[in-house]
Amino acid sequence: MTPRTAALACAHGIRFAFGTLTVLPVRVTRWDREAARAGMLCAPLAGLVVGLFAAALGGLLMLLGAGPLLAAVATAAVPAALTRGLHLDGLADTADGLGSGRPAEDALRIMKQSDIGPFGVITLLFVLLGQVAALAELYARGWATGVMAAAVSAVTARLALTLASRKGVPAARPDGLGAVVAETVPGRAGGVAAVLVMACAAGAGALFGPYGALHHALALAAGLLAAQLLLRHCVRRFGGVTGDVFGALAETAGTVALVALVVG
Repeated sequence: MTPRTAALACAHGIRFAFGTLTVLPVRVTRWDREAARAGMLCAPLAGLVVGLFAAALGGLLMLLGAGPLLAAVATAAVPAALTRGLHLDGLADTADGLGSGRPAEDALRIMKQSDIGPFGVITLLFVLLGQVAALAELYARGWATGVMAAAVSAVTARLALTLASRKGVPAARPDGLGAVVAETVPGRAGGVAAVLVMACAAGAGALFGPYGALHHALALAAGLLAAQLLLRHCVRRFGGVTGDVFGALAETAGTVALVALVVG
């Protein structure tokens, strides 16, 4: 691959990542497997931008004298706004599908319906409460702690999508975003992306001291582990991944990372 070709592939990947994972005004110029592979490898970058927007609002409110709870609510609201709530919607739909106890075909049909069932409502409630509670605790320790946590959580959420797109994880349906990105990321490339992002998280955490570096790296690892456990369960139940499953993975990984930053 020539440098020019590599640069073009990277540009298409960034467009794909931001165009599909955020509402930022980025036009997707290619919608094929090659662009999807580059896009999912760039997903953590999209997460970083979302996280920085969330951190900026929360940190600004703290600096203006608002309490940790208000800053936490604002920080949790920004990613939802920048994704049109698609990840939260995917979380709710996946919870309904898993909670139904139906065979894969029926569960996928339930997930595709526009309404939200009781499992979805309950899951959304507790996940959002967990995010706000964790962020409030972190902001109470200092605005910088809350800001860093918001960024790490958002990056962890999108890195989980990169790993869920690796070879060997099939799509549950022949159409939709899940089918476009499923099995596009080579295992080695996904591993390299995970190591690089974890190193960056540790480097950012090092601003709080040596333990901070370890704590942030472990929080990211905990979020990814939770997402991988959910991914394994969804593949077993549905036969593969869907766009809704990707949303559930992102919310799970980001929430667990926040909780891990609170404890310890």
